[in-house]
Amino acid sequence: KMKVIGVIPARYHSSRLPGKPIVDICGRPMIWWVYQQTKKCESFDEVVIAVDDPRIQAVCDRYEMKSLMTSTEHDTPTSRLYEVSTKLEGDLYVLAMGDEPLIDARCFDLIIPERLETEYYVAGLVNVLDKATEVIDFSNQKVVTNAKGEAMLISRSPIPYPKGYLDFEYKKITGVQIFSPKALEFFNRTEKSILEKAEENDLMRFVEHGIPVKIIESGYKTISVDTQKDLEMVRDIIRKKIDGGEVIL
Repeated sequence: KMKVIGVIPARYHSSRLPGKPIVDICGRPMIWWVYQQTKKCESFDEVVIAVDDPRIQAVCDRYEMKSLMTSTEHDTPTSRLYEVSTKLEGDLYVLAMGDEPLIDARCFDLIIPERLETEYYVAGLVNVLDKATEVIDFSNQKVVTNAKGEAMLISRSPIPYPKGYLDFEYKKITGVQIFSPKALEFFNRTEKSILEKAEENDLMRFVEHGIPVKIIESGYKTISVDTQKDLEMVRDIIRKKIDGGEVIL
């Protein structure tokens, strides 16, 4: 059996929401909600929060959540994941973004393969975008795939451009991705690629160097908390779940 580790990167210095992982949502820090959801996935042998600040680590300790201190120098979640892979041995590392407190644990099994057919395994979940406003929103990173379901390009622009054909769906990359140790080693030793710099998407480093990035559609949608407005929306949703007895604190 492969050893699968769930990793939640939690960076303290967010430009729009400083201290984001530990902001309060209905009496619990945001990272607590992500951790509780991620722990529900029975495919994980271990779940760890990759922190970069003692303030987040203190919160993890208080709520008895396993954490690992990582460097403050990482500028991408994937490079932070690489550091975790050098400290915790595993066959696969699943990235679950620390700012998605509504993540559905069922989504993780969609991305975990039964066996590895290549040493360089990379895959990402996508959601279908329903509204035109979501398609033109640059914070939603759209992806186009080849006939094998592998990423050809990830862009903040609406791709493909609907000039001669409209019968397709726009899909956005979510915060759930998976990597083999060799893929993370490759990422760590390779310079940032041109398109990765332009679009600010880690996965383009693999795409530009010909390493397949498998794209898997997920029906489980979530909200990433990037702004105060997102935070208020998530608080409202969770408060309703608590009031309705769906969530017990």
